[in-house]
Amino acid sequence: MTTALITGSTSGIGAAFARRLAADGHDLVLVARDTGRLREQATELHDRHGIEAEVLTADLAEDAGIEAVAGRLRDRKNPVDLLINNAGFGNKGRFLDVPMADELRMLKVHCEAVLRLTSAAAETMRERGRGGVVNVASVAAFVPRGTYGASKAWVVQFTQGAAKDLANSGVRLMALCPGFVRTEFHDRAGMGTDNIPKWMWLDADKVATTALADLARGKTVSIPDPRYKTLMGAAKLVPRGMLGTLTSRTGRKYGPQ
Repeated sequence: MTTALITGSTSGIGAAFARRLAADGHDLVLVARDTGRLREQATELHDRHGIEAEVLTADLAEDAGIEAVAGRLRDRKNPVDLLINNAGFGNKGRFLDVPMADELRMLKVHCEAVLRLTSAAAETMRERGRGGVVNVASVAAFVPRGTYGASKAWVVQFTQGAAKDLANSGVRLMALCPGFVRTEFHDRAGMGTDNIPKWMWLDADKVATTALADLARGKTVSIPDPRYKTLMGAAKLVPRGMLGTLTSRTGRKYGPQ
């Protein structure tokens, strides 16, 4: 039986991955900051699917939290076969409106933690000749839209580069780039969502299922919905300067307020 480690597992896309993988018979290592929610999630998944669910409390905005998870990924006696780097958050406000400490915290979670955890997982996976890593990014990675989009662009570029370096090693890496997903993401950031059109919303369980299928197919980037694939394809045809203006206006119209 294989084991998957999921960061940010207690809600949203992370919880959807946990449900899907548990239903498929995978043991889990569940990572988040809230020990109580982690234990409830572990008990529910164990009772429902008969899998083993390990709890690891860690704050990936802190060095100690990152190292705790990296240490678990390096455990060769209890190897992790699939890493889902899902932990992340958004900051409310435009550039210069958000405190620098919050911006740096975002980069710590979205970039440094992803780098260190991917490296720890891939090292042991390469030794065994098999394994997979899914780094959750966003379609925001493909448009010029603030620190959040920039951090997710880094995730995509890093993942694609690492995937090439590990080609033929048995280790698969993929960046997952969804659009708006029904999760706790916006509520936690204090962002309103009433102005976002219904057609732009995706279901977290469908996103997770599509992502796992795309990973199995060997994709290095997954945009898990035809609507967003069309939008991102159209975005490539727009000059970069104009795209920046359009995304800024669109963000103010449809994005979190």
